[in-house]
Amino acid sequence: MADTVSLTIDGQPVTVAAGATLLHAAASAGIDVPTICYHEACTANALCRLCVVEVKGARLLQPSCVAAAAEGMEVQTRSERVERSRRTILEMLNSAVDLSEAPEIQQQMADYDADPVRFPDAARREPPLLDDNPMYVRDYAKCVLCWRCVQVCAEDAQYTFALSFDGRGFHTQIGTFFDLPMPETSCVFCGQCVGVCPTNALKPRREWLLQEGKTPDEIMAMSRGERRKSRRR
Repeated sequence: MADTVSLTIDGQPVTVAAGATLLHAAASAGIDVPTICYHEACTANALCRLCVVEVKGARLLQPSCVAAAAEGMEVQTRSERVERSRRTILEMLNSAVDLSEAPEIQQQMADYDADPVRFPDAARREPPLLDDNPMYVRDYAKCVLCWRCVQVCAEDAQYTFALSFDGRGFHTQIGTFFDLPMPETSCVFCGQCVGVCPTNALKPRREWLLQEGKTPDEIMAMSRGERRKSRRR
């Protein structure tokens, strides 16, 4: 088996190591392919489909984060079909999820000329914000189900398995097993899930309290009170 494969991406000849994904092959040629669910610290899962590219001879668009580069491939990353697919994905996300704190996705909306009101009658995901621990809040109205938090909580980093998927279809959501409050799970509050969240659905609690208008002194007093209550238990 050859150690490298050669292909063309947007007309550019590219040579990469065998087994490299199309996403990495494009990056090596200086070609930017947009992503949401992909993160270099997480196992690629191709959930968001924003990174799709068109491969000559393939019936379907290929998710570049998991599709392997092959000898002789001819790949288009900005064909009309690809751009239409990405635009629709972004418009559908925006119709259902609060992206107000996701600047990268907002920029992608602008880059692909996505219509923010294309689906005005779409159902919105509006679960209540969960403030059940002293470290971070969970605002799943902002969650795009990228799975990053679940992955870093599991085999990709922490091996804690405090987070999981629940539900099906539109009602799919991230949560804890048996919907337990976070302090009653195996969570060790390492913060890695917060660090990889692309939309601020997971946010440090102090940052959230500041945004809610609390002063640093008020936050400190709240923290002391919560610690005293915890000791009494």
